[in-house]
Amino acid sequence: MTDRPLTQRMTAAGGFVDLAAYQAAEGYAAARQALTQQTPASIRELVTDSNLRGRGGAGFPTGVKWGFVPQDDADSGHTYLVCNCDEMEPGTFKDRFLIENDPHMLVEGILIAAYAIQADRAYVFMRGEYHEPFRRLLTAIQEAESLGYLGSRIFGTDYSLELRIHLSGGRYICGEETALLNALEGKRAHPRTKPPFPPASGAWGRPTIVNNVETLCNVPAIVRFGSEWFVDLGSGEDSGTKLYGVSGRVNSPGLWELPIGTTIREIIDVHAGGMREGFALRGILPGGASTDFLVAEHLDLPMDYGSIQAAGSRMGTGTMMIMDDSVCPVGISINLQHFFAQESCGFCTPCREGLPWLERLLTDIDEGRGQPGDIEQIEKNAAFIGAPGNTFCLHATGAIEPLTSALKYFREDFETHIQTGHCPYRQGAH
Repeated sequence: MTDRPLTQRMTAAGGFVDLAAYQAAEGYAAARQALTQQTPASIRELVTDSNLRGRGGAGFPTGVKWGFVPQDDADSGHTYLVCNCDEMEPGTFKDRFLIENDPHMLVEGILIAAYAIQADRAYVFMRGEYHEPFRRLLTAIQEAESLGYLGSRIFGTDYSLELRIHLSGGRYICGEETALLNALEGKRAHPRTKPPFPPASGAWGRPTIVNNVETLCNVPAIVRFGSEWFVDLGSGEDSGTKLYGVSGRVNSPGLWELPIGTTIREIIDVHAGGMREGFALRGILPGGASTDFLVAEHLDLPMDYGSIQAAGSRMGTGTMMIMDDSVCPVGISINLQHFFAQESCGFCTPCREGLPWLERLLTDIDEGRGQPGDIEQIEKNAAFIGAPGNTFCLHATGAIEPLTSALKYFREDFETHIQTGHCPYRQGAH
């Protein structure tokens, strides 16, 4: 019985898991078991009991989310399952890794999840730049169809599922699930008013569940080995394993499947090999660019949803971006605000106008045009722009989090830029 359900087949195969290797390691056994021996309700209950939380960033309980889909709808219209593989979060590459190396695991996870909510149509909403993942997943879907694992009367049952890939035109805002659904329908990727929520009225007005790639890839093992097994894999309150990544000036940047709740220190020092010689850790964005900075005092925190939230940040995607002592906090703040300003859908004034304004003010500080009171202006406007409820979705909130936390932990760097009129990191840096 594996304790690394997401990567064990990759380890055994030495890399890419093709159909033969997947089936040799009991691939599609969980789907066959689910469709022929269990009811949709029992699958939903099993996943709820496992405490599988969404691995896309929000961490919402997956089984609970599935339970929101009406199951007594007499209408003969479609129910949809949508797999979010847009993965536009800077510093995040875990979903690409899964699809490139074990695409059939995602296909099987989608099949089981779709059965659990009685969806007859499923889509993988994939980032357009993911050329190799697209090719490998398309091949896996075609192979599954040829074996009768997708299509009509799967495993000889009355259940049928059509699975397609939708290549995204590419916008960060598609990480918001209702913007994703609008894009899937061929509309502009603007978030929708909620309620109604997608489980009641999503794609084309029909019940829809949107789940992340990593989330769905956990489902076959939960069905195969049970909810208690999955709970026991975690090292704290959360269940299962998690794909953790590290990028930045560490000796071995990469991605590892570890028990959820593994400490930040272990991930960086043991698995990522520690900081490169001559560089010291200064800050950590724990779950991609849209999370608050953590610092050295947080190294012994477990990387789980509750612990990181209690420290003032979010676990997000679980892929850390390391800021070392050669990187200017003002410079990285400009870079992030430029990205978020560029990726705003433009629907809300605080986001559309406020984020570029913050970028310009930060640029003035960085280039020697900063004035006393600029930091206070940034804080005042950031508090308004990032306040939940002041914009239609949480794009602005995520954009503001790294900026306000940079001011919290690295304020002296911003003050030095204003006082001296130049960036000290451009003189005699590493």
